[in-house]
Amino acid sequence: MPSSVRPAASTVTGEASVTQSLDAAIEELRAGTRTWNALTLTQRIRLLRSIRATVATEAEEWALTAARSKGLEPGSPLVGEEWLTGPYATVVAIDAYIETLSSLRVGASPLDHVRVGEAPGDRIRVHAFPTSAVDGLLLSGYTGEVWLRPGVTLAEAQRRAGLGQLTSGESGGVGLVLGAGNITSIPVLDVLYELIAHNRVSILKINPTQDSLAPVFERALAPLVSLGLLRIVQGGGEVGAALTEHAGIDHVHITGAARTFETIVFGRTATGKRRARPRLSVPITAELGGVSPIIVVPGPWSDADLRFQAEHVATMRLHNSGHNCVAGQVVILSAEWAQREQFLAEVESAMARAPQRPVWYPGAQVRLAEVADTYPSAHWSSGHTRAVIAVGTDADPTPIETTEYFAPALGVVTLPGNGQEFLDAAVEYANDRLTGTLGANLLIDPVTEAALGDGFENAIAELRYGTVAINTWTGVAFGIPTMPWGAYPGGTLDDVQSGIGVVHNALLLDDIERGVMRGPFRPFPRSAGSLVGAGTFSALPRPPWFVTSPGAADGGRLLTRFRIRPRLTTLLGILESAFRS
Repeated sequence: MPSSVRPAASTVTGEASVTQSLDAAIEELRAGTRTWNALTLTQRIRLLRSIRATVATEAEEWALTAARSKGLEPGSPLVGEEWLTGPYATVVAIDAYIETLSSLRVGASPLDHVRVGEAPGDRIRVHAFPTSAVDGLLLSGYTGEVWLRPGVTLAEAQRRAGLGQLTSGESGGVGLVLGAGNITSIPVLDVLYELIAHNRVSILKINPTQDSLAPVFERALAPLVSLGLLRIVQGGGEVGAALTEHAGIDHVHITGAARTFETIVFGRTATGKRRARPRLSVPITAELGGVSPIIVVPGPWSDADLRFQAEHVATMRLHNSGHNCVAGQVVILSAEWAQREQFLAEVESAMARAPQRPVWYPGAQVRLAEVADTYPSAHWSSGHTRAVIAVGTDADPTPIETTEYFAPALGVVTLPGNGQEFLDAAVEYANDRLTGTLGANLLIDPVTEAALGDGFENAIAELRYGTVAINTWTGVAFGIPTMPWGAYPGGTLDDVQSGIGVVHNALLLDDIERGVMRGPFRPFPRSAGSLVGAGTFSALPRPPWFVTSPGAADGGRLLTRFRIRPRLTTLLGILESAFRS
């Protein structure tokens, strides 16, 4: 493999220099498509291993640079988020792609090594996580499923699994990846998926919020850069606009906001865009976020359950200071649940005691000011930077239902009913009233879930979301490479909802409808009762991604190092950190 590496990504400014720089980069990528097409599966696996090595070398600089860019103190436990959502997520994705390509190389299907069953509504259920003993140990009690679209047969799924790697000599051309500005692994994972799933080389436009990571990305992805499979550029909106309109671009992928998507497709000044002819002349895929529900099914919860799940809800909202496309935003409670007020008090307490951190994403402070104006009775904490909005009959819930705040603002609504009646009403409310189709969360105790039986699974099938998380957060599925990540199918240019297409999907499955992630309702040691009764056992105490975990920084760093180079001493350190938390 060539040893020469391009210089660190440069910021291109000025119309002439933008055009010249982008023309040159796209021309180099056009040559890179021929290089990629010529690589055998064995050579592609070697390339992935080479990328793994460079990512491992840059892991610490990656995590710490990301933490500094978000205003985190070096000793903050929240630095663990940057380990887990940056280098950790990238390393495990590379490992999963290597596993899939290794199966394809010997003529096997990626589905040959995973369990497959049936899901409600004539669907195939692929048990995509855990796929190894290590997965089962590090995320004890967590499972992930991929549900395929109704009517797809197992034989069809097996035949199509592999996507672009089934036709490795066919080029997907040169793609533009418009990187997200919040989670640092997103642009890297998007580039990898474009290459592996679609045989498409990429020019990556970094979001300005991640400019400090440009040299880290160049070094971490040096094997791709050196072969002409990737070019990284920086700049503002003028660079993104020039790229989307460039004749050398064959496809666009964006992770961002629906407003940005519409600007790319229809133009900044277009009127009547849903009737107008799109300006964008190439296909586009997108992941765009939305307003994610947290459905709390009423049941007999202990005081410890109430506190733990309140921390869980706070994590769904406060992870990355609320700047997540799949941050939980609307908690749906039963008006008839006897513990409703106690749980709401616990949520407010958990939101308040989570570690202090900046509200750093551009525009977030403005949206918090809008929350204050719209909901003057909201419960504020942490220096008036976090809000819990219990919407009663005297307030209009529409703003929290339709506005993705991308900031630490959590809404709470109530619906009538108990049991199946409440669950069905909550599903209907989430589907019909909340903007977006990216992710939905449900919290339910094992006794109540068992009592609902098939009714619970049928309710999951009715949720129109790309990822459904039961007793865990949809954000956990983001970090599991064998799970798909994207909106529920059905988005179009005129009505994009939470996006078009999926990413991650390391099993390279076709015809995906959704991912379903399941976790333990109770952590260890309280989960031990599930060994002999209904529910999910877990050997994990408080998960390391919880914002209330004091050992999260050590946990994230050690988990990443273990994935890079598994060692017993590192594993013991992970366990010690987990139980110390």
